[in-house]
Amino acid sequence: MHNVPSSIPATRRRVIIWMVSILVPMGIALIGAMIWLWPSGVHQELSLDDPYGTTESFAVESGSVTSVAANACEDASDTGSPTDVQVDIQCQTAQVGTDSGTYDVEIPVQVSASSEVVRGDNVKILVGEDLAETGVFVDFERTIPVGLLAALYAVVVIVVARWRGVRAIGGLVLSFVVLFGFMIPALLEGRPPFWVGLIGSMLFMLVVLYFAHGFSLRTTTALLGTFIGLLLTAGLAAWASDSAYLIGLGEEYSYMLASVVPEIRLSGIVLTGLLVAGLGVLNDVTITQSSAVWEIKAAQPTISPRNLFAAGMRIGRDHIASTVYTIAFAYAGAALPMLIVVSLYDRSMLDTLMSAEMVEEVVRILVGSVGLVLAIPITTGIAVAVANAVAEPTGQISRATEPQVH
Repeated sequence: MHNVPSSIPATRRRVIIWMVSILVPMGIALIGAMIWLWPSGVHQELSLDDPYGTTESFAVESGSVTSVAANACEDASDTGSPTDVQVDIQCQTAQVGTDSGTYDVEIPVQVSASSEVVRGDNVKILVGEDLAETGVFVDFERTIPVGLLAALYAVVVIVVARWRGVRAIGGLVLSFVVLFGFMIPALLEGRPPFWVGLIGSMLFMLVVLYFAHGFSLRTTTALLGTFIGLLLTAGLAAWASDSAYLIGLGEEYSYMLASVVPEIRLSGIVLTGLLVAGLGVLNDVTITQSSAVWEIKAAQPTISPRNLFAAGMRIGRDHIASTVYTIAFAYAGAALPMLIVVSLYDRSMLDTLMSAEMVEEVVRILVGSVGLVLAIPITTGIAVAVANAVAEPTGQISRATEPQVH
């Protein structure tokens, strides 16, 4: 880290030194904690069987549907529906061409009822010597459409946000490196979930904020607010996961994980998930509040600290009002199939929300919302203090000469 240039006014120099004195020890502590929690590599010995059940005699191949024939299902009249609504379901038989040949494939009725297979669709099928010229439908091949969507996403972000968009995407990639290279292996090896979640989340924010927004006092202000919000969220999440008895058995993947890694505590995985789930929104509100305060100060150089905080909080309250239901809708949309299923049970709405299937989502929404709401006044207060400290004697902040922490 370079020395602070002597040409910077004394007040600015003190603020930068103060920021550096906080961030450097914090960064060293994070690196030390990551080394302490770093996985030994034992997790690489853990594995699950091939989900498609392939052996040496069988293989999964990708191919294109060349033709489709529709026929009545033998059990179409027995849909298992508790209602009197009759649904005509057509079964499908498709010819699929792969590199090894052409195969007749029966499309499962659940698949054809949801999305009919048509000529030109790309699918994955299970083929083998014992199956002769028939194949077993495995899944659709989604590589091309998802790849195109990812490319469109990258192009849109880069065109609109330009170089900052490139850095944001780079920060996102590095965050997934932290997730899959550190957090998940550490959890699989039984490292303390609370510390893995907290240290990993802080590393996420350290990487994303500076990589996307650059090294500046504005970004550092947002980072400090984010770290404080994370600490509050972590404490609340630890209490909530224990008090609400979040044992992590609300979905099939939890049972699968428990069977592969019996010593792992699923409640700890839930705790880590509570921390990671709200990172995106927390980052959003802190960087927005920091930027808002800086822009208000630049537009009104003579504004008093009290009025600056009040103006920043007016923006913050609008942000709170929008992000609270944004989190709720995001989780509700992701869990919609589960919501539909649990709503069919003959029990009250309160019992449904407190069930093992739903309570994790409810607690996740509440913990994430409390953390981001508390982070807004904290970040706003820090931003007001820093923005006023680095302003010129006239109160003006120059965007072009905003102090940089290198």
